[in-house]
Amino acid sequence: MVAVAGGDGTVSKVARRLIGSSTPIAILPMGTANNVAATLGMSGRTFEDLISGWKTARCVHFDAAVAKGPWGSKPFIEGFGLGLFAETMFQIDASNEKQLAHADDSEEEINSVLKILEERLRNFKSSELTVRLDGEDLSGQYVLLEALNVKSIGPNLDLAPEADTKDGLLDIITVPHSKRAELAEYLADRINGSESPLGLPSQRGAHLQIEWESSPVHIDDMRWPEDHKAVTVKSHAISLKVDPGALVFLIPAG
Repeated sequence: MVAVAGGDGTVSKVARRLIGSSTPIAILPMGTANNVAATLGMSGRTFEDLISGWKTARCVHFDAAVAKGPWGSKPFIEGFGLGLFAETMFQIDASNEKQLAHADDSEEEINSVLKILEERLRNFKSSELTVRLDGEDLSGQYVLLEALNVKSIGPNLDLAPEADTKDGLLDIITVPHSKRAELAEYLADRINGSESPLGLPSQRGAHLQIEWESSPVHIDDMRWPEDHKAVTVKSHAISLKVDPGALVFLIPAG
């Protein structure tokens, strides 16, 4: 067993190294969002409760996936995405937003990120994407596209509430240009403390192919490619495939 105390970034970093291993991963969630732990049903439990439950814990398989593109290949366990969330995430990292620097706790930090997303959505331009999911054409003009293995990303954006981490499929969530008002309403509700569902178009599949002209993408909580490894290409074409049951997580009893 490998015990990981930390947030989603730490959990994902360790898990990516254990892809294909039978070693179970036990999480002690200590991050801001803890999306992986929440997806596995460990929200609201104390460390003492989780640790005491390890003795009778059950092992569950957990899918991974790999992205292949102009910059090589990269495994991930949470999700891949481009558009509003990815670009906002990198802008926050680059500018070290004052709102986050002064946040006193996780809830305040999450709310600050939601406000930044809401503000940037107002003038955010959608992108023309060529998209195929298991051979089906889903091309269109999108504000956001996320291919998720977990239920939520970033500041607990509950984009894929029905996601199953062991079904061998990715949940593909898109925000077409025509649906941006619904995303704006969802963000406003979250900021005001409401948990209303987003209800965006979603589909499931094992093989996603995307091509577009230019924009950064995230893999889990990382920029891809990293700035210092960026290679200029005329177009971006990426293929995502699921690696079913590639990981094992320990789910404490109770």
